[in-house]
Amino acid sequence: MDQHARIRQLHRDGWTVGQIAAQLHHSSKTILKVLAGPAPDPLAPAATRAAPVFDPVRGIVDAILAADETAPRKQRHTAQQIFRRLVADHGYAGSYAPVQRYLKGRRLDRRETFVPLDHRPGSRAEADRGHIAVDFPGGRRSVPVRIVTWSDSNAPFALALPTERTEAILHGLVEAFGFFGCVPAEVWWDNPTTVAVHVLAGRERTVHPRYAALAAHDPFTPKFCLPVTPREKPRVENRVFDPQRQWATPVPQVVDLAAWNTHLRPCCVAARGRTCGGNPETVQVRFDRERAAAAPVPARPFDPCVFHPAMVDKYQTARFDHNAYSVPRRWAFRPVTVTGYV
Repeated sequence: MDQHARIRQLHRDGWTVGQIAAQLHHSSKTILKVLAGPAPDPLAPAATRAAPVFDPVRGIVDAILAADETAPRKQRHTAQQIFRRLVADHGYAGSYAPVQRYLKGRRLDRRETFVPLDHRPGSRAEADRGHIAVDFPGGRRSVPVRIVTWSDSNAPFALALPTERTEAILHGLVEAFGFFGCVPAEVWWDNPTTVAVHVLAGRERTVHPRYAALAAHDPFTPKFCLPVTPREKPRVENRVFDPQRQWATPVPQVVDLAAWNTHLRPCCVAARGRTCGGNPETVQVRFDRERAAAAPVPARPFDPCVFHPAMVDKYQTARFDHNAYSVPRRWAFRPVTVTGYV
């Protein structure tokens, strides 16, 4: 209990000033001062401690920290290194503690703060990928899992895929839209080169032609986070861990990817029965609003493949993805287009 409150409580209980002083190890003068004065403000900040020895070198510390902004992360000064430089180069005669306190205050002042994101139902979905260890008959493998999550309801979709190539991403999104039964207005990604071929200024991207074709077919607007800012899609960043922590513990044992996906599908449905983010409504209730506001899935599904031009050689083969595929002899020495699926 706060000492001021304890003194007042004992005084209300009939204790004398001398008894309170003896019990709490304060002088009678201090007890009388507390009883006569107003209650202290618990939010009053502590007085800044004077640092007459450190204050003259404060600007030097600021200059060191400013130079560190452009240095590699692992080559920036620690508090101990700054202290040693102050002593060796600038004749600092103080202790290490003021340097440490000042740097701690600087870190607190510079820490990022955030505002929770809110989204209109049906307006946005977030996509990412994780990896799950799965035991197959041939041994344990790390399997890529595509995760798609609606930003408002947090309704998830997960699909294990053999690769992380563009055709796998296209296949994963087509499956996700079919599973949800609707298409969001926007789909947000980090900046995988299989989707964003080139990262330009700001949020401008050169989008892979086949991903642009999918966005035009369904349709939705491709969106991308700024580099190194995955917090712009926090829903899916958290959902990536669900297959690892909840759906794949212990390590699943399956015969093939199809069996693993058969296991994942009911897990995604069951996740809708939960609440999240302090919202009393279940994910299913919120997703129903998303589905009502989102666009319908086109009646004719998108063909999730990539196209690659090739030339048939004298061996009657066309090369695609470092492999040679046989074609009829009549196509020898002719240009062809190879269609690649996941």
